[in-house]
Amino acid sequence: MRTVLNVIWLVLSGFWLFLAYMLAGVLLCITIIGIPFGIAAFRIGVYALWPFGYTTVERHDAGAPSCVGNVLWLVLAGWWLTLGHIATGIALCVTIIGIPLGIANFKLIPVSLLPLGRDIVRTNEPFAVR
Repeated sequence: MRTVLNVIWLVLSGFWLFLAYMLAGVLLCITIIGIPFGIAAFRIGVYALWPFGYTTVERHDAGAPSCVGNVLWLVLAGWWLTLGHIATGIALCVTIIGIPLGIANFKLIPVSLLPLGRDIVRTNEPFAVR
């Protein structure tokens, strides 16, 4: 079922969200200061390309630098990417088949707003790893 949802997701919204994250990553990597943010954008872009079967968990060892980085991310790229998730989530929820995809889009909003200090893990990994 995850594969079917991922393929439908890829066709309807995943590819465009992936391109948006890649564009944000390239633009953020132009400066040396933006490289960690660009890497975060690339990581989330791959997650946005194929989200079913993966989830995000908070890292407890992420400290104040990730908090400051999240504030900078929010200003630089977070709002625009979040608006993309909201728009595609609403568009997908119009049809009955698209409702699970729209919900998945809404679940990507927190990681698109505050990506630093989070890890992307498979949903079938043991809870001890998380």
